[in-house]
Amino acid sequence: MTDEFPILGNQLTLDFLNTEVVVDGKLTELLPDATRLAAWLGAVGLLTSSQSSQLAQAWAHRDASGMERLWELRDSLRSAILQVESGKPVPQALLDLLNRLLLEFPRTDELVRSGSGLARHPRFAPKSENDVLGVLASSAADLLTSVPADKIRKCKGCVCHFYDTSKKGARIWCSIALCGNRAKVAAFALRNKAERKA
Repeated sequence: MTDEFPILGNQLTLDFLNTEVVVDGKLTELLPDATRLAAWLGAVGLLTSSQSSQLAQAWAHRDASGMERLWELRDSLRSAILQVESGKPVPQALLDLLNRLLLEFPRTDELVRSGSGLARHPRFAPKSENDVLGVLASSAADLLTSVPADKIRKCKGCVCHFYDTSKKGARIWCSIALCGNRAKVAAFALRNKAERKA
C-alpha cells in the first residue's frame, strides 16, 4: 500500500483494477489523467521514482482523452475478473481484446546487469498513455494463464482485488490493516451492543 495507491493485489493487473476505489461511499478514480498514471507507474515499480517524476512533468498538460483506452481496458478486465472469481470462464471478448493489444504493443526485452550476472527484463519506456496498454495486456495474460482462478479474489470489505499468496490460501481482506481491522472493530462494536441489550 502506498499513500496514493492501494498496491496490495500481488499482481500488476489486479493493482490496475484497484485504481478505481470507493472512498467515503463514492467511486473514486485514482487515474484521472496522465500525470497520475505516471505516478502509478512509479508506485507499482514499472518506473523508478525519477523516471515517474520526469514522465509526470512531460505528460502534465495532456487532456484526459488519452486515458480512455486504459479506463475501457480496466472496465473489461474488472468484469472478466469478477466472472473468474465466481467460477466462470474468461469471456471470449476479453481474450480477443488482449490478443489485439498484445499484437498492437509487442513486448521487447533488454539485458541488464543483475548482481554478478545478467538478467532479461521487459523494456518499458512509455511515450504516451497507450504504451501502457501493452504492459497491462501482458500482465493480464500472465494472470489468466499462470495464477489459479481460485487464488484471485475480491476483498470481503471493499472493491479491491488481490492474488492470494498466503500459505493457507485463506486470505479474505485486501489488507488486514485496512478492511480486516474495520471488520474486527465492527464485530467488536456489534458484540458490545448485544451484550448491553442482554
